[in-house]
Amino acid sequence: MDTMTENDYLTAWGLYAFAALGCLLVWWRMTRWIWRWLREPLQLLMAVLLFSPTIVDPVKTQFAPAVAITALDLVLKVGNNAWRAISDLFMYTMIAFAVYLVFVLIRWPIERAANARRERKAAVDAALAAEPDDDDEPLRRPAPVSGMRVEPRL
Repeated sequence: MDTMTENDYLTAWGLYAFAALGCLLVWWRMTRWIWRWLREPLQLLMAVLLFSPTIVDPVKTQFAPAVAITALDLVLKVGNNAWRAISDLFMYTMIAFAVYLVFVLIRWPIERAANARRERKAAVDAALAAEPDDDDEPLRRPAPVSGMRVEPRL
């Protein structure tokens, strides 16, 4: 049986990474319309599914995409790597969602403050728009009181 050289192995991973990135970009485009709090976890799950490696040959330390190994082992019933690949997928998914949860907990108060600031600015702008403008005639000065000098305001 012919084995892969190091160059073939890296070329295969490069092609897979390019294809997986294309699939991920299509997935992002497909889920663009979904509510944000559902869209982001779905996009994260797809990224984990596409980019999670699992070990295939412990002697040579060769890896393969966990989804591909799981699918091939289950469909063709050829290997015993399916459970290892599924456990790797589960582990990577838990790590990714834990990091995402931390990110959300940091982002949430920042966004609430920004929304509150935006609402206050909109309320001030609406209040200013509702006030009658006395500046319609900017060059008009108040009439001087007879006999008194009018000083300009600075």
